[in-house]
Amino acid sequence: MAREAGVSAPTVSKVLNGRADVAPATRTRVEELLRAHGYRRRRAEASRSPLIDLVFHELESAWAMEVIRGVENVARDAGLSVVLSESAGRLTPGRTWADQVAARRPHGVVLVLSGLDESQRALLTSRSIPFVVMDPAGDPGADVPSIGATNWQGGLAATRHLVELGHRRIGAITGPSRMMCSRARIDGYRAALETAGLPVEQDLIRPGDFHHETGYRRGLELLRRPDRPTAVFAGNDLQALGLYEAARELGLRIPEDLSVVGFDDLPVTRLVGPPLTTVRQPLTEMAEAAAKLVLDLAREEGTPTATRVELATSLVVRSSTGEPPAV
Repeated sequence: MAREAGVSAPTVSKVLNGRADVAPATRTRVEELLRAHGYRRRRAEASRSPLIDLVFHELESAWAMEVIRGVENVARDAGLSVVLSESAGRLTPGRTWADQVAARRPHGVVLVLSGLDESQRALLTSRSIPFVVMDPAGDPGADVPSIGATNWQGGLAATRHLVELGHRRIGAITGPSRMMCSRARIDGYRAALETAGLPVEQDLIRPGDFHHETGYRRGLELLRRPDRPTAVFAGNDLQALGLYEAARELGLRIPEDLSVVGFDDLPVTRLVGPPLTTVRQPLTEMAEAAAKLVLDLAREEGTPTATRVELATSLVVRSSTGEPPAV
């Protein structure tokens, strides 16, 4: 094996034992040969730590709290604790993260809006540490278990609701273009307009990043236009709340002058004035499903029958939407 990989026997041993002091390219080459030769480590259930690793690309959000709650629910029932990590906005964790996880030997890893590079996947697989991606930023691949939501359908439902109220100039604030959920939502928005025979006006679509401050800034851009939209699909709840702030600053009333729809249905959306119409994304249930799946994989050490599961979104109509103002 060592000769075929072009490395020393001690290097193969380091890979087998999950040591950190192996170059990623070398680790990947050795892992590929181990799989090609059908090598499988002996199951070591007893050596696993009573942990689930939960990795976020960003933690500073009420959205993250809903996910943590879901994973904690499952972990508590299984007698496990949760270890939180943040990749500081990157879509894959840092270089040393996988080595730290391999050393901890958790029951599994749940990654939120994140993914793994090839060397990280190889290391976790070699240590029999299963992983599941929740709301993947990009295409995780057919062999990577993932839990998501029907983002396209949600964007469609949000925009169709505004069209049915009589709005014809409907703006949108997107999420990050690199995120699959963001692209799906704005595609649903476009589909609703096109189905209704309305033009998709690029000037009414503003790029966002799912943060409150961006909703405020992009909201001012849209609402200061002489031909401002009468309604906005804000992409997510935090941007919708930023848009609320922009509307108040400009003296616009919601929903009399401006209708607003968010996405996520965070608890705060029921408390703001007026309560926000939004698309409910079952974040806690998605997190619970991801945690249950990763524990199932840990017990069975097999491949799940469904590698991509999407939970349904639903429109929640509250008081932030109404008929457009009379001209």
